[in-house]
Amino acid sequence: MQKNLIDMVDSYAETKRDEVVYHYNNQTNTYLDLKHYSDALAKHIDAMKLPANQPIMVFGGKSFEMIATFIAIVKTGHSYIPVDVDSPDERLVLINSIAKPVAVVAVEDLPVSLGTVPVITKKELGNIFLEREDYQVTHPVEGDQTFYIIFTSGTTGVPKGVEISYHNLMSFVDWMVGSDFQLPDDLQMLQQPAYSFDLSVMSLYPTLFKGGTLHVLSKKITDNFLVLFTTLPTLPINVWVSTPSFINICLLEPTFNAENYPALTDFLFCGEELTARTAKMLKKKFPKAHVFNTYGPTEATVAMTQIEITDEVIQKFDRLPIGYVKNGMHIRIIDDDGHVVSDGTQGELEIYGSSVSKGYINNPEKTKRVFSTLNDQPAYKTGDVATVRQDGLIQYYGRKDFQVKINGYRVELEDVAILVDKQKYVKQGVVVPKYNAQHQVSMLIAYIVPNENHFNNELDLTAAIKSDLKNSMMSYMIPQKIIYRKSLPLSANGKVDIKSVINEVNSK
Repeated sequence: MQKNLIDMVDSYAETKRDEVVYHYNNQTNTYLDLKHYSDALAKHIDAMKLPANQPIMVFGGKSFEMIATFIAIVKTGHSYIPVDVDSPDERLVLINSIAKPVAVVAVEDLPVSLGTVPVITKKELGNIFLEREDYQVTHPVEGDQTFYIIFTSGTTGVPKGVEISYHNLMSFVDWMVGSDFQLPDDLQMLQQPAYSFDLSVMSLYPTLFKGGTLHVLSKKITDNFLVLFTTLPTLPINVWVSTPSFINICLLEPTFNAENYPALTDFLFCGEELTARTAKMLKKKFPKAHVFNTYGPTEATVAMTQIEITDEVIQKFDRLPIGYVKNGMHIRIIDDDGHVVSDGTQGELEIYGSSVSKGYINNPEKTKRVFSTLNDQPAYKTGDVATVRQDGLIQYYGRKDFQVKINGYRVELEDVAILVDKQKYVKQGVVVPKYNAQHQVSMLIAYIVPNENHFNNELDLTAAIKSDLKNSMMSYMIPQKIIYRKSLPLSANGKVDIKSVINEVNSK
């Protein structure tokens, strides 16, 4: 284990005091700013005398104040729960009721009341950050204490909060800055996803640990192709971190190539399957760059396997492998009865070791279902179908259940279906994935039996349902297409036959 993360970040306030740590929307902040901001807020949090080692919710976007708040919270021995500003109000209320945070830091104004929980408002936070405090870090998050909690979707329409410890995080950070990736010493990292998505951790903490710079894209920029490609060439990034879906958008731009991005030497992908087609296009545009495919569920601290995708790998595999397991982690492939299968046989990927989460906050039932102990180490059944070769290389073949990745976000189809079912115009509904030729989920499609309604046509009905869904789910969860039926197919046991609907959607 290397030097304590917080001590390391704080030390840069002296050795790199005027160097930029955060570049966002034409604004820059230094490592000295990060120490001043986080120290002032840490002192304020300590003065609140909150119950020790309990979570604090952080509501906001991607401003510098977000990461200053994260660092401040862990300095005081609390974990943080990032909740994105674009989250529906219902999700915010649900996370508050599940996690029971002892406080909320509103980097952006809260859209709803969260009851009696103490709130540091946006205005109060701004005033706190103006203060200069001599704060001594005496009780930071350490060891197996929870460092952050990321909420994913859940199978009952209720999100699950994955607890990641300091030990989990540092196991990941040590790996990222080590010999497996050999990233540049002066990290100039692209920071693209929201902080409520664990892929953001792949940029955030390795960069802070190494004293590098985060170049952060706002949602407004990534949603506008013209603005995106006016902004990207101005960023001196040398390491790119994103989902494959985001790089696919960028590859459509003719100027996105090595000639116009001479500093960009490394690409790291996680969050969904990287296809051979995408890798080929990228290697053609950046022939000398290192392209890494990584894999890991949120429950295993962002990622736990890696492989460099070379021309040889692309030629050898129709479906790219997800790599080799990092030090401190172990895998096995099991059948439906939990027995280990032979090399090369498909089964469920079970993982265990230093990166595995302690479980879901305040949800012992769900935790017990998928977490266990294996060889005296925490273990997690991923639900992913995979094989492992004798040399340890892992191939991924999709989900065992109905959980999918779309644009890098993990979505449980039952979660979406439950929320669709709640809509006033819906009598019954299921949600299924449509796959493209590269085995990626290209869209979610809802099959709906509608209630009687006043709409003149299905187009208006669809618009009304989608408008209602915006109030209860994240935008990436909303089905892109709705197909109406008088009834849904049933299986032999009387349940809606989701598999037959999936087959129907993907046979066209």
